[in-house]
Amino acid sequence: MALFRDRKKTGPQIPEGLWVKCPRCNQIIWQKEISRNLNTCPKCGYHFRINAEQRFQLLFDGEYTEIFTELKSGDPLHFKDRRRYPDRLKAAWAKVGRYDAVRIAVGKVDAFPVVACAMEYEFIGGSMGSVVGEKITRAIEYAIKNRHALIIISCSGGARMMEGVLSLMQMAKISAALAALDAARLPFISILTDPTTGGVTASYAMLGDVHLAEPGALIGFAGPRVIEQTIRQQLPEGFQRSEFLLEHGFVDRVVQRRDLKALIIKLLRFMWNPEQHRDSPIVSSS
Repeated sequence: MALFRDRKKTGPQIPEGLWVKCPRCNQIIWQKEISRNLNTCPKCGYHFRINAEQRFQLLFDGEYTEIFTELKSGDPLHFKDRRRYPDRLKAAWAKVGRYDAVRIAVGKVDAFPVVACAMEYEFIGGSMGSVVGEKITRAIEYAIKNRHALIIISCSGGARMMEGVLSLMQMAKISAALAALDAARLPFISILTDPTTGGVTASYAMLGDVHLAEPGALIGFAGPRVIEQTIRQQLPEGFQRSEFLLEHGFVDRVVQRRDLKALIIKLLRFMWNPEQHRDSPIVSSS
């Protein structure tokens, strides 16, 4: 028995991270196969979460420029629950390598000039605090000033309660900026991924000219469990998932990740005069 244990301990070890179990079909799949399939399950089509960098790589034609990178959250309420808010922020900065839960980039999509905002779920659940609100508002103002289309890719648990009412104020702030974008007759495509909930859903995520959703994404304000406990009724199967919302008119299209860019290009061509904007320069944030 001792010899057997020694062999087991010193024998070939399988490195961690080579295989992934799909949460939907429970198949064990080689990680590289999932990566080659744009981080979707090749067996059942389950869409794994991806970060903002991967979103930009899938969206833009080539190079892009990240803007408004210097903004950093403070601690205006001196908030503390199980941990101090500054400690949570430092841990998130170290984990994600960015100062907050959204990244803004400027580039070309089929030669159309685009400002894209992509949320980082790994940064405190992609929550919307003052910096997220400020960065998205600045992105909208940048789009208006430079005649760019706007794309926001939402992946968020909602408003960041560590900043209290200051986080809730971002809903109105961004909504007002989007009204100015609409007045400037510039397109806004909202992409909803898993999850898109809370104050993000109640503001900019549902204010697009077109709403696209990834398959199976959880989209709603309060979570299904909270709703069931409140109304004391069992919710329909698939409630608050992309396909259910498409059936009930809350989203315009459920799109596989591999088909998303092609559809965005078609929408931009339809919504925007290509001759007017195709040669627009990418200007600096300053």
